[in-house]
Amino acid sequence: MSAQTQTSPPNGAAATTTTNSVEPPPNSTPTAPSHLPPEALDLAAKLFDYARAGSTSHLQPYLAAGIPPNLTNSAGDTLLMLASYHGHAGTAKALLDAGADPNVLNGRGQSPIAGAVFKGYDEVVRVLWEGRADTGAGHPNAVDCAVMFKREECLALFGAGDEGDTAAGNGL
Repeated sequence: MSAQTQTSPPNGAAATTTTNSVEPPPNSTPTAPSHLPPEALDLAAKLFDYARAGSTSHLQPYLAAGIPPNLTNSAGDTLLMLASYHGHAGTAKALLDAGADPNVLNGRGQSPIAGAVFKGYDEVVRVLWEGRADTGAGHPNAVDCAVMFKREECLALFGAGDEGDTAAGNGL
């Protein structure tokens, strides 16, 4: 649906402009995953596998070519979430350098930094912390995970005491 308005250009002729258009372009292709070409789904699966495996050298050319650094799978996991949860600090750093948002929560409301704390990947936690990950985001959040699993190094990094008392997040 669109709204049309009449305007008069300086030459006095009437002109019609369309504003607030919400109609899709003609012959546009639906973007729901079930409607994507099989090649696109295969590429996405390959990219998620690269992130999960820490294959930074395979992933970087796709990022340089314009693949969204916050690409998300059907569970809501970003490339950064998968790299972080599987302990790949170098891949996490490359994704952050490419513009990945360290604060995107997955479909279960979990953050990459909380996942890294849970798994005990201190190097990944540090990379995410330095990348401005919010330690108060998600449920459970990174501080709660550090308290629950007695990750003293993480609590010290976050500036939290033994009970997780800290300011909300990483200065965000």
